[in-house]
Amino acid sequence: NIDQWANWLPFISQQKLNGELKAGTVFIWKNRGTTIRSVIHTVEPFNYFGWIGKAFGTFAIHNWSLTKSNGQILVIVEESMEGFLAGFFKIILNKNLEKSLGRWLDLLKFECEKSTYVKPK
Repeated sequence: NIDQWANWLPFISQQKLNGELKAGTVFIWKNRGTTIRSVIHTVEPFNYFGWIGKAFGTFAIHNWSLTKSNGQILVIVEESMEGFLAGFFKIILNKNLEKSLGRWLDLLKFECEKSTYVKPK
């Protein structure tokens, strides 16, 4: 639910899915104040979700993979970047990207566990 990202991702704002959740649909969002125009390239509910995005001369591909095993969900997130700024700031971007993706995963885990938590009696 892209339109609800800001409810659990504090660095995301003004996210808006412009149509149905399907390949080819555009969504606009801000990540730490940077406006990003993204296009969904893959939607397979409960298995895969991915998009491409452009901002400040940088092109990114972002993919999520979900696999159920032994009553748990394994989430793998991958992102690659290219473009002038990506090449120029490669070392800094790689370090920050890894940290950022880890934060997304931590917040997703927290949100999922919060939603399914049953308080003991």
